[in-house]
Amino acid sequence: MTIRRFPLVTAHAGSMNIMAHTLRSVRIGLELGADVVEEDIRVTRDGVPVLAHDDEWITVDRSPVNIAAMTYAELSELELEAEQGELRESLRLLRLEDILPLMEASGKVLNLDLKVDEAIEPAAALIERYGISDRAFFSGCQRERALLAERLQPKMRRMLNADVELFKTMSYRDAMLQTCEDARAAACLGINIYHGILRKEFVDYAAELGLPVYAWTVEDAALMRQFADWGVGSITTRSVEALMKVKKDWLQQAEELR
Repeated sequence: MTIRRFPLVTAHAGSMNIMAHTLRSVRIGLELGADVVEEDIRVTRDGVPVLAHDDEWITVDRSPVNIAAMTYAELSELELEAEQGELRESLRLLRLEDILPLMEASGKVLNLDLKVDEAIEPAAALIERYGISDRAFFSGCQRERALLAERLQPKMRRMLNADVELFKTMSYRDAMLQTCEDARAAACLGINIYHGILRKEFVDYAAELGLPVYAWTVEDAALMRQFADWGVGSITTRSVEALMKVKKDWLQQAEELR
């Protein structure tokens, strides 16, 4: 009997109740055994890729900050307020480059969740400079951004982000077909999809086209198990320890069935 591989474990930014966009957040994912670390990428006015989900921030002295409107030199002087669930911390903005030595040494994969088109070229340039193009890919790319990334940086791998709106306005099958067609048109390596709209038929159809499906963001252990049974390529979670336990149990059961 062939044992199907367990999905890649992707540590979402801010895993394990550690503030996102910090070195601690990256490290905890790696220390817990994640195969992939996800980080959100924006770009400053002078083209420096930084770790940030949102463009607008507040400093500790309550001054508004806009990443796209300021240089990295200006931003690096500021203590920013950060909120994540019940966490409240101050932090300084990290550059993408600040985490690349850690990722390079780890041998693990980096998922760059692009928040703006302007991040495509400078982020790809950094990945190439560090020699980890085979261990990094873009996500956060719906159809137009995926096509743009393919045109600007064809050597940089990319996932298509499934458009949830398609699944609200079309039949499930039509939305599935359109999503896979868009992924192939932009030469994507696979499809990144919100777990709430994922069905087994999507995983099976995409697999027929050679498109692995990455499910985000899954916190429930039963769903983790279900998606592993369906054969998804990756599961993104903030609860890395929980997913690692599911993986251990899943592999043990698979071994017992041999």
